[in-house]
Amino acid sequence: MALRVRGRAWRLGDGISTDHIISGKFKYQKARLEEMLPYLLHEIIPDFYRKVKPGDVIVAGKGFGYGSSREHAARLLKMAGVGAVVAMSVHRIFYRNAVNVGLYIAISKNVPPATETGDIIIVDLDKGIVGNETKGIYERLPPLHPIVKELLEAGGLEGYVASRGKLPWEADNLTSHP
Repeated sequence: MALRVRGRAWRLGDGISTDHIISGKFKYQKARLEEMLPYLLHEIIPDFYRKVKPGDVIVAGKGFGYGSSREHAARLLKMAGVGAVVAMSVHRIFYRNAVNVGLYIAISKNVPPATETGDIIIVDLDKGIVGNETKGIYERLPPLHPIVKELLEAGGLEGYVASRGKLPWEADNLTSHP
């Protein structure tokens, strides 16, 4: 599977927390994850879940995804059809949760500040490029760790285990003890 996304930008600022993405107050009010979709980014972009199209890209500044360790934030973005997140920096736990659900993350210095909502963004993790096609700004990405690439190609941790029958860090030669 190619790790390439091309979509419309949704420009957010700095310091977008997991509570901005999906408020923690909905965690216990809604029984199923799907019921939380109407509240995705609701305080920043009302009705975002109705407006977002498959493959659209969140473009943010510094500190994207700080806060709780709930994977709800990354999973709901993926469920809504967000194809990737391009940010100046992403908090580690959000990055890990995003990879686990198969959501592409690209760290970029130049693309976010130049991007406006509606610009066309590309994220090509195979070629190692992120760009704003509308503005003609492109930036090289560092190579992905092989395990991260495999997880993204499989659509996340669940897809990886379903297709391979084991976790990515389990060595082929591991045996159980009697």
